[in-house]
Order: sequence, then C-alpha cells, then structure tokens
Amino acid sequence: MAKNNLSSDVVVIGAGPAGLMAAIALASAGVETLLIGATPATTDHRTTALLTSSVAALEALGVWERCRDKAAPLKIMRIADDRPVLLRAPEVAFEAAEIGHEAFGYNIENRTLVAALSAHAATLSALKHLERNARELTISETDGTITLDDGAQIIARLIIAADGRNSLCRSAAGIAVRTHRYPQTALALTFDHTRPHRDTSVEFHTEAGPFTLVPLPGQRSSLVWVTTPTEAEAVTALDDTALAWQVEQRSHAILGKVSMLPGRGRFPLTLQTAERFAARRVALVGEAAHVMPPIGAQGLNLGLRDAAAIAELVVDAQRDGTDPGAPHVMDDYNASRRADIVTRSVAVDALNRSLLTAFLPVQGVRGVGLALLDRIGPLRRAVMREGIAPGAHTPRLMRGEALQS
Repeated sequence: MAKNNLSSDVVVIGAGPAGLMAAIALASAGVETLLIGATPATTDHRTTALLTSSVAALEALGVWERCRDKAAPLKIMRIADDRPVLLRAPEVAFEAAEIGHEAFGYNIENRTLVAALSAHAATLSALKHLERNARELTISETDGTITLDDGAQIIARLIIAADGRNSLCRSAAGIAVRTHRYPQTALALTFDHTRPHRDTSVEFHTEAGPFTLVPLPGQRSSLVWVTTPTEAEAVTALDDTALAWQVEQRSHAILGKVSMLPGRGRFPLTLQTAERFAARRVALVGEAAHVMPPIGAQGLNLGLRDAAAIAELVVDAQRDGTDPGAPHVMDDYNASRRADIVTRSVAVDALNRSLLTAFLPVQGVRGVGLALLDRIGPLRRAVMREGIAPGAHTPRLMRGEALQS
C-alpha cells in the first residue's frame, strides 16, 4: 500500500449533519472512525426543526450545549387551510404541553448545527476528518476501497454513505432508488418581524403547497414556501421590499411587518427512497437513503435517526468482536430503518398530493381527518407523539442514551 493510503474499520463519507452525527456517535463510543468530505458551505440559509428525539441525541453526544442558545423552541404548531376551495379543512393547533413536552423541538439554522457538530467532532481522538471528496468506490466481499480526489485510497470494512441524493456510494453498492418529482419548488427564506411569534409554527396549506413559518430566536422566523416553479422563479427575482410585502400578504400579517434577511434558497421538490438502506458493506444515511418534501420536519430528523441506528449496530458489533460490515449487520440496519422511512415518506407524499388535487372526495377526506384531530384528544396526542419520535425501532441515542462499546 502506498504511504499516503489509509485503512479504517469504519469510514463515513459526507460531512453534512447526518454524516457528522454518525461519525461523532461512533467516535464517542470509542470506534476508530474516518470522516471524508468537505465541510458544507456557510451560505446554506435553510433551517431545520429538530424534534425532541434529535435534541436528546445531540444532548447525549455533548453537541447540543454548543448550539442551544441559537435555537428557538417549537411549542405550538398550527395548521391552517388557506386554499380557495369549497371544502376547507378546519384549523388545528397542536400544543407540546398536551403530551407533557416543553416543546416539539427546536428550530435552528443548518449552518449553526453543522458548525456545532464540526466543532465537537474536532475534539474526539477516535475521529479523523479528511476534508477531501470521494471520487470512486469499489467493493469486494471483505472491504471497500475509496479513491479520493487527490488519488489517495482508503480501505474500510464498512462505508457509511452520507453523500447526498446523488450518492456515489449508493451507486457503487448497486442500490436502486424510486424517484418522484413534484411540479413544485421550495423557497427557503428568513426574515425579521415586528410581532412576536410566541414559539409557534404556522403552516398555511395553499393550493400550490405549504407556506410554513417557523420561529427562530428573537423576533425572527424562517419560511419554507412551496409553490409552482414559475411562481418560485418570479418570487426569487423580487427585491427585498417586494418580497417582504409578499410574505406579509401570504401570512395574513400574523407576524406584523416583515424585513427580509440575507440568503434565499430554491429547491425542486422530490420524493426519493432507496430500495434498500444497506448492501455490500454500504449503509445509507440521510439523503443518500431518502429525500422528501419539507413537510412536517421529517427529512433531516430521519437522517439523524439513520445515523444513530447504524452507529448503535456498529458499536454492538465491535463489542461482540464481529465485522461491522458483515451481511447480518447490513440486514439488521435495513430492517430497523424500513418502517420508519417508508411510513413517513408515504405520509408526507399523501399530504402533499392532497393539497395539489382538485378532486373533491380527497379534499373531503383531508378535511375530515383534520377535524377528527382537532376534536378527538387521544387521537391528536397519539399523532403528536408519533410525529416527534417513531413508536418502534427507536435508536438508543434518540432516547438520550449514550452508546458504549
């Protein structure tokens, strides 16, 4: 082997939130881990609503204390039907206090979360981070060989693929994906406002998709605006004053006067799910495994649960002295993640499609469902609990339990 080549039992490819979470969880438990990937650019102005289980995991890993003060609690979540239709659904409010929680979670800027994860990763002696990119992956029965963009090669028994929706690792493992592209685009914006948000997220359901206001610290909020590609292009071209007026009008001025903050993101909406979540010594986490519309704060939280689940299986394998990339480990990971990912993908897809259809029976079913949630307490509480944490196969980290090898 050339002198600049390395070997590691576990290599994580991709240094976004899911990859960093997996690497930190493993290294914190004493598993020697190599993280490959450039730190994401700080120009990402998107935010993530971290659900309570994700916060519990970050607390257990010692990361949350680095970013807690830059996150806003989500104590109330309102859904308001804002479509010009005959069968408009009733407004529903979900309150975290009703299920014994201070908040459903905390909204945080992605760049702040990544900075906290990266800073903590740098303190772990069992974790080495190479800020390079993977160019090629070849896999044998016993290991995988990763070729970097500088020509160096790394041999690993397990590759954790956190390299995004166009995953190189997923392709190398021969894992197919099912993809659906929606006729929608999501805009990600942040703004100041004159009225307090009172730790309340409001999701207006429009005929083009959700228009979701999510609190940030102080009198700031983030906005995920799902609309048609044509309108998204037109909105993006507006100056700050015109855009602020549009946000005020679409939000019915519930936050008062709006002033836009720097940074605008625009992303086509896609639903993509891998047919398997692990195969041939490659375990998929984050968007390498699943991509879904930004509805219900599910995407990144699912990715963090992926990271916690594979870390738990690897730590258990190390304790038992077994190969972390063995077929039975891959099968266990695939089985543990399937129900969570598929169920939430189907739910998000169904909700999004119900907003786009003009078919009256579908509108009626959606309205009845929201009315039942509003009026039946036990049903509402069950949905809230399932929304913030899966009822089955919850990784130990997501319960706030540190992993130990």
